[in-house]
Amino acid sequence: MTEAEMLARARDVFDTELEGIAKTRDSLGAAFVKSVKLLLACMEREGIVVVSGVGKNLHIAEKMSAIFASTGTRSIVLNPVQAMHGDLGMVGAKDVLIALSYSGESAEVINLIPAARRHGLKVISMVGFAESTLGKLADVCLPVPCGKEACPFGMAPTTSAAATMIMGDALAMVMIDARKFDKASYALNHPAGAIGRALVLKVTDVMRTGARLASVKEENTVLEALMAMTRAGAGSAVVVDGEGKLAGIFTDGDFRRHVSGGSDILGEAVAQYMTRKPLFIRSDTYAAEVLKVFEQKRIDDLPVCDGEGRVVGLVDLQDLPKMKVI
Repeated sequence: MTEAEMLARARDVFDTELEGIAKTRDSLGAAFVKSVKLLLACMEREGIVVVSGVGKNLHIAEKMSAIFASTGTRSIVLNPVQAMHGDLGMVGAKDVLIALSYSGESAEVINLIPAARRHGLKVISMVGFAESTLGKLADVCLPVPCGKEACPFGMAPTTSAAATMIMGDALAMVMIDARKFDKASYALNHPAGAIGRALVLKVTDVMRTGARLASVKEENTVLEALMAMTRAGAGSAVVVDGEGKLAGIFTDGDFRRHVSGGSDILGEAVAQYMTRKPLFIRSDTYAAEVLKVFEQKRIDDLPVCDGEGRVVGLVDLQDLPKMKVI
C-alpha cells in the first residue's frame, strides 16, 4: 500500500463518518425533544440517567454517562449482563434508561428492557433502525440513521459509534442549557486539575499585587520602569496616571524593540514608549476568562482594574503554571 493510498483511505473514512454524522443531524426532531423532556423530568424527581450498551456500545455508554455526570445530569453506566445478575438493584422508578444498540437487536440489551420496566424506568432507545426490536420496545426511540460504516466489511462500529457519541453529546449540551447549569456548578464537579482551578479561582487569586506588581507613573523614566520590573521579578510594568488609573503598560519587549537601533531611552519618560490603552481585565473575573484572553490575544501580561479603572494588580502568564491553572 503506497503512502498516497494510505492517505486516500484515511480521507475516505473521514468523509464516510462526516456524511453519517450529517445524516444523523438532519434526522433530529420530535424524538430528540421527547428524550430531553424525559431526562428533564428525571432530574426534577432527583433520578439518575442510566446508560447501557454491550460491546463497543458499552464503551460509548461510559463516555456518554461521564459527560452527563460532569455537566450536571446525574448518571451511571449499567452493564446489561451484570444488570441481570444483581446490578439492577442500583436503579429505581425515578430513573431513565438510555439503551444503545445500533442494530437494535442486541440480545443482552433487549433482555434488559422488561427487567428495567419492572423497576419503573422509562426507556429511551438509541438505535440505527426505528423498526428494530429495541426501537419498538422503548418509550422513545431516538434514531441514529447514520448510514454505512467506514469499515470495509460494514461491521466494525465506526460511523455508528461516532454518530451515537455525538447524539449523546447533543443531549448533554441541551440539558446544560435547559437546566441553566453554570460554570460554578461545573467547577464543583471538577475540583482537581487545571479545569477546576481555572473555574473556581478569581483573577484576584492569581494576580500580582504589592511588591510583586511593577507599577510606575507616566512621568517616570524608562530606567525607573526597568528597576521596578527587576524588583518585582516581572516582565512588564503597569503605567498609571495621577488617579491610579491604567494609562498603559511597558514590557521588556517594548524596551528591546526601542533600543535595538542603538537609541538611549533610559532617561526618557516611560509614557513615550508604553503601549497605550492596553487590554485589561476586571478584578471580579474568573481565571478561566484570563486564559481565554491569553490564548486569543497572544499576550503575556494582563493588567487588572477595578470598576473605576484603577489598577489593582497584574496577571503574568508565567505565574499560571505555578498556580496550576494551566
